[in-house]
Amino acid sequence: MTDQSTFPDPTYRDTVLAPLFEGVKTHYAAHMGAINRAHLVMLAETGILPRAEAGQIARALAAIEAETDIAALRYTGEHEDYFFLVEAELRARLGDLGGALHTARSRNDMDHTLFKLALRARAAGLMAQLQILTERLIDKAAAERDTLVVAYTHGQPAQPTTFGHYLAAVIEVLQRDTARLQAAQDGLEHCPMGAAAITTSGFAIDRARVATLLGFEAPLLNAYGCIASVDYVTGLYSAIKLVFLHLGRVIQDLQFWSAFEVGQLYVPNSLVQISSIMPQKRNPVPIEHMRHLASVTAGRCDVIVNTMHNTPFTDMNDSEGEVQQAGYAAFESGGRVLELLAAMLPVCTIRADRVRRTMDAACVTITELADTLVRDEGLSFRQAHEIAAATARAVIAAEKPLAAGHAAFAAAFAAATGRDPALSETGFATAVAPETFVARRDRPGGPAPAALDAALAGYRDTLAASRAVSAARAERHAAAARALDTVFASLLET
Repeated sequence: MTDQSTFPDPTYRDTVLAPLFEGVKTHYAAHMGAINRAHLVMLAETGILPRAEAGQIARALAAIEAETDIAALRYTGEHEDYFFLVEAELRARLGDLGGALHTARSRNDMDHTLFKLALRARAAGLMAQLQILTERLIDKAAAERDTLVVAYTHGQPAQPTTFGHYLAAVIEVLQRDTARLQAAQDGLEHCPMGAAAITTSGFAIDRARVATLLGFEAPLLNAYGCIASVDYVTGLYSAIKLVFLHLGRVIQDLQFWSAFEVGQLYVPNSLVQISSIMPQKRNPVPIEHMRHLASVTAGRCDVIVNTMHNTPFTDMNDSEGEVQQAGYAAFESGGRVLELLAAMLPVCTIRADRVRRTMDAACVTITELADTLVRDEGLSFRQAHEIAAATARAVIAAEKPLAAGHAAFAAAFAAATGRDPALSETGFATAVAPETFVARRDRPGGPAPAALDAALAGYRDTLAASRAVSAARAERHAAAARALDTVFASLLET
């Protein structure tokens, strides 16, 4: 039986090959050009190709890039993707010499190098956004160092702290997430080129030279791993997921804090939409958009990581074109979250009247009363806690603020100890004031001004160090691009 069909099958063309062609031309054409130039320079420098022939290929490559309108290209079935289009053009212009550029390389090592270059640029952009957000949070925490807020646990008012102290906790998580992302970026800095299909090449290639010209730190050593390992993908998207999983929790707090019944966070009018039918409503819908975009981003990261599950440890389409292209959406949605959060949080303010009302209604400073009784009255903490609890029950039942509860406190103290307290009415009011509560928590990590100032200084140092790493990496990439331009230009003149 003779198979008279021809490649490609129309359905395969429309469902796989055409979308892949669009993705490659959009995401990889510039990076493919860099790989072509770097590989050609290496072939010439090692003598694998005579310099005169390399010069002919260089001039043809430059002409093809100048004459090709990549955006206008459409998949016709003639060329699987942009790589094959360029190779066909080279052969059309140079004859058999046009095929020499592919000496000692494969689509396998090229593809993973392309993916790393594409991810490298996107990760750098996301990192810059994270660093901007961190800087703005540090500045906002410093500005709100003394601004009292109610801290909640289990959805209930718990203790007073400051907005600056709350933001400092957010900053610490963000900086740990930044460190994880920076470590994941390290996985993008080793070059697969030279691995060829699986086992390197029989030609005396210089893998380190290509890696350097493309801005990598070094070649990725094991050739099989160059085409089979996907930990640079799974590690990166796992790190990105954590950023938005953690920020999503903060965004949920912003939603809770801005609810009418809580009302301690004020979102300015520029970030509030009004109902189409209920004009009294102030809807801080940017918070909702950030929340769902953070979830979408985390989900997109999961898609990429989970696609790699139970796949063979070899070169495979599961880790390549379509999967890589799908993953870029995580950078888009995640970048929107970071940009909006960096714009919104600095302009939000705390409503002191609502904070004070909640503090008075919920006795949030009662822990400090128990602590004071231990320090000043010589009680055990458990006995002090019972007296404080009785005091809180009494003032809440009477619908009074805790500061007005000295009489209830004195009665509870006498009932528990058989004596009157030494703590006067004035001393009692001072002990249960939220300002006192905060000021006395001056241990490292606490909300007191000196402790928070020290923490913020440390955060600024950590941010500066992170930016230095990013700047050094960016300069290496830029310097490599300049060097590649220079050596490729010399080939053009050969």
